[in-house]
Amino acid sequence: MDTIAMASAKKRTIARDISWLSFNARVLQEAGDPTVPLRERIRFLGIFSNNMDEFFRVRVATLKRMIKFGSKANMHLEDDPQQILDEIQMLVLNQQGEFNRIWEDVQRKLNEQKIFLKTEKELTHDQQEFVRNYYEEEVSPNLIPLMIENIPVFPNLRDKSIYLAVVMWKKESALKKKYALIEIPSRVLGRFLLLPSKPEEHHIILLEDVIRFNLPDIFSYFGYDQYQSHIFKVTRDAEMDIENDVSTTIMQKIEKGLKNRRKGKPVRFVYDREMDAGLLEYLIRRLNLTKRDNLIPGGRIHNFRHFMDFPDQVFKEKTKRKKPFDHPLLTEHRVSDVVMERDVMLHFPYHSFTPLIDIIREAAFDPDVTSIKITCYRLAQQSRIINALINAVRNGKEVVVMLELRARFEEEANMEWKERLEEEGAKVLVEIPNMKVHSKICLIRKKVKDSFIQYGFVSTGNLNEKTSKVYADHCLLTSNPKIMHDVSRIFSYLEHPKTGINFLRECKTVVPSPHFIRREINLLIDEEIKNATRRKPCGITLKMNSLSDEQLILKLNEAARAGVPIRLIIRGIFCMLSQNKKFKQPVRAISIVDEYLEHARVWVFHNRGKEKVYISSADWMLRNLEHRVEATCPIFDEEIKQELKDMLNIQLQDNVKARWLDNQLNNEYIRTTRKKVRSQVETYNYLYKKTLTHRETGSH
Repeated sequence: MDTIAMASAKKRTIARDISWLSFNARVLQEAGDPTVPLRERIRFLGIFSNNMDEFFRVRVATLKRMIKFGSKANMHLEDDPQQILDEIQMLVLNQQGEFNRIWEDVQRKLNEQKIFLKTEKELTHDQQEFVRNYYEEEVSPNLIPLMIENIPVFPNLRDKSIYLAVVMWKKESALKKKYALIEIPSRVLGRFLLLPSKPEEHHIILLEDVIRFNLPDIFSYFGYDQYQSHIFKVTRDAEMDIENDVSTTIMQKIEKGLKNRRKGKPVRFVYDREMDAGLLEYLIRRLNLTKRDNLIPGGRIHNFRHFMDFPDQVFKEKTKRKKPFDHPLLTEHRVSDVVMERDVMLHFPYHSFTPLIDIIREAAFDPDVTSIKITCYRLAQQSRIINALINAVRNGKEVVVMLELRARFEEEANMEWKERLEEEGAKVLVEIPNMKVHSKICLIRKKVKDSFIQYGFVSTGNLNEKTSKVYADHCLLTSNPKIMHDVSRIFSYLEHPKTGINFLRECKTVVPSPHFIRREINLLIDEEIKNATRRKPCGITLKMNSLSDEQLILKLNEAARAGVPIRLIIRGIFCMLSQNKKFKQPVRAISIVDEYLEHARVWVFHNRGKEKVYISSADWMLRNLEHRVEATCPIFDEEIKQELKDMLNIQLQDNVKARWLDNQLNNEYIRTTRKKVRSQVETYNYLYKKTLTHRETGSH
């Protein structure tokens, strides 16, 4: 990626989209790492593919819109959008080549383990009968083949679907070809079919190959005897234009936006490079695509995101992923009773997610609890959080749920949750004009004797039981009055967004976005700069998903030039040019991509030895700071502070899964002669040891 380094030399930051592609290259590195278990390598290929799909749906689509709307949009970028798109095309093609190489290697390793992906041409007689029967019973009712060569209106091809493009002809008249299109019904049937096979072997066929095998039957009435078929997919613009039409409800706007998304302009066309040339040209023409629309030649298989669900039962070795364990303070007492006495920090996925459900469940049945207020962004499909809230409503509690309907790709699911909650009698908040609600907070109000007390939580991650097993996040359970009063103020703002800005202004402890967080971060950095210039101890350690806000990057540059030691752990987008000869102290910037997705945000400022430690739902991105409701919470409990710092230090010592974030975006692994430290394994051991120590001592 040396071209990026040269291009960035005169700039203040790295282009956000180029940095994101560098992050996805780290995901691809995991898929290519032979030390990673085979099932995990396949999963990382699926994650890489899913990430790339979303990147095209959102970011590439946005750049194309900027070009369409002209120079006014260019003010948001240092580079010309077309220049960035050209660079994206080059990088994506390189990554696609690496993806294909890794997939070939993975297939060899699968074969070594007696796991075989069979095509329609490699089936035994018994497997052919099995596939024929499966097609007739399960697949055929879900197929609608379309003859397309003379169709007046080309069908609206669905994003996230894959299509089989078929060419048919008779041997004696090869010039007379017919084209057909079949949508692969993977949403209904799944992508993988286990075939009858010898003992100790596992044979798998993909759904599209089941269909390929049966093409002569599907098109039997045409009398063709020659067939070619190739998979392709179209990625569409997924951004939803939510018009500022005051007469239209947010629900109606989102419903309209979802319909428009299904018809969004194609921004990428991925196809089998072996596709019949005439058919390829025909499809490109009918889809109104050009060479600048990211035409990506690939292999035989597309929509690799399905490979995240590759059949687990075919592997002899069972997963080595360790199960979450109970937080030591919450094993013998009700969660709410413990939280009334002291702060508790849950670290997912190491700690069990159950206490988060329990704290709501207990409140639902507690006769002294009067209300529960909570924000929800991405929920599990079978959400026990929602079930607990419904129980609370049924038990006469006031339940207020801020449900972010515009959480990207969760809109339909969240609209269904809204209807269900409202049917039960909960109050559902859905709209802050021009703002997404991304904070993860909960406020429970309880009457004790003649007064009210408040408790709840502030989290860095979504309230999702499924993702809590693979996303690394922190959740503070607390009844600290300073914190909970501010959480209450944030809810007052959410309930009165047009007039309630003063509620956010009155926050004394929790720092809210929008409006107030940027100023607070600048003050915290200025304090470290002041100490550096006075030659007093100083330092900044930041962990987050993304760092792209230009103003704050320049502020960190200022701190580094003043001599403030800066340590950064950034999983995804990283736009800072971290190597600069003018920095008095070198900035240590790393990224960790491993089995769990590092999703937490933790900030530590030295503050002359009286360290200020925060957890936050916000990354340092323009959207989080200016266009989202976020909550950044200080940590007061000294033991929890130390725990967070210890976990950060473990990550900063990682020399197995950490990569340097340099100006060239080379993604070089950090390798040292020290003992190997794989931070996610060491973090599990660190927290589990604390649990064992607690059991042995019985300490509180």
